[in-house]
Amino acid sequence: MHANSLTGRHALVTGAARGIGAEIARTLAADGATLTLLGRDIEALRRVAATLEGRGHGVVAADVADVQAVQSAFALARAERGPVAILVNNAGAAESAPFLKTSVELWQRMLSVNLTGSFLCAQAALPDMLEAGWGRIVNIASTAGQKGYAYVAAYSAAKHGVIGLTRSLALEVARKGITVNAVCPGYTDTDILRASVANVVGKTGRSEADALAEFSSVNPQRRIVQPAEVADAVRWLCGDGAASVTGQSVSVSGGEVM
Repeated sequence: MHANSLTGRHALVTGAARGIGAEIARTLAADGATLTLLGRDIEALRRVAATLEGRGHGVVAADVADVQAVQSAFALARAERGPVAILVNNAGAAESAPFLKTSVELWQRMLSVNLTGSFLCAQAALPDMLEAGWGRIVNIASTAGQKGYAYVAAYSAAKHGVIGLTRSLALEVARKGITVNAVCPGYTDTDILRASVANVVGKTGRSEADALAEFSSVNPQRRIVQPAEVADAVRWLCGDGAASVTGQSVSVSGGEVM
């Protein structure tokens, strides 16, 4: 295999029904990987799977914050497509609220899907990688995990936790042929960003263009990141050419974090 070929590798991508997750799935499939797409919306996953290059791809429904559902989903994926060699923890959610209006329920939701989900899926995938002596875990964090943002304390705390998890696990498996990294997108053209823009428009009466410009202004390039740019960083980290890169938080953010 050349440095970026994933032929013969089974890659499982969580939150793969849309946005960054779907783009990551398409990118890894184009590089030869066999994909399992995991998420809660099975029909949306099937629609993405139908667009993937190659054969043998599949889908599985699970809530990443549910330990039994995760274990069952990984067992099914393993039975149908073999041991998991690549895990991309992309499933996530973002909710905003002023700190004093952040309920315990919101706090727990953000930790569950963004942090606990990454933990559970890594635990489910790691035995296959240890047995094979090769593996790649890529956690999709956020620039919110590298810096703070107002009004998203729970989300930011969860993403900081993802980066801490990434670093600790990378140290544990550093001599096992397994790398663990985080990719940290800035504001990216996804449903989450569109919902945030709509929220600003609804609360302030500003135009959609003005709201989008505000989000774009946080990085030196003054533009929104595209999902394909995030996916390409993931592709590189999954390849043999990135074998010496581990425990890193790669910011894909137009220079917002340096």
